[in-house]
Amino acid sequence: MTYTFIGGKNREEFPEFEELFKLVESQMGYLPNAYLAMAEKPELLNSFSSLISAVFKNSEIDLETKQLIALASSLSAGCKYCQSHTSHGAERAGADTEKIADILKYSTSEKYSEKEKAVLDLAFLSGQSPNGAKKENFDKLIEFFSKDQILEIVSVIAAFGFLNRWNDTLGTVMEDEPKNFVNNELVPKGWDKF
Repeated sequence: MTYTFIGGKNREEFPEFEELFKLVESQMGYLPNAYLAMAEKPELLNSFSSLISAVFKNSEIDLETKQLIALASSLSAGCKYCQSHTSHGAERAGADTEKIADILKYSTSEKYSEKEKAVLDLAFLSGQSPNGAKKENFDKLIEFFSKDQILEIVSVIAAFGFLNRWNDTLGTVMEDEPKNFVNNELVPKGWDKF
């Protein structure tokens, strides 16, 4: 689903956000169209920017793992826009494309450790609607992570719950860079074309 109900404006139409746009672009390699849509409601973009910064910075959980968590929850939710961003983000954070491509069979893949499998179990179950997370998921996570680290894991899932709904509902247009990453790197490894 791709349409432009809200969004589609150029970044030049939001000069008050240019510093933020440059920062996001330096981190992701491009400016997400989701930011341009949120810029139409400045309070929302400011609040979202603060939230995503808190979720991804000053962390005990490495960026690659956070991107894989975001990818798993986005796969579970079915948001293609976020799947393209988080798979590309995982690669930029150091994940091998073979590992990224293998995420749908992570539970039997040799590319994922038991620690990563515990995290992805929660991410996939939490991305569903209704949420499928269970106490057993947290019992398993506690074997590998502190409570603070588990809160970080859940914060990634929750932030992408918002992004999955935002982008799927608005039909945010996918940018070329993440779309090309999926089509050039993951489609040859078995993913569907975006």
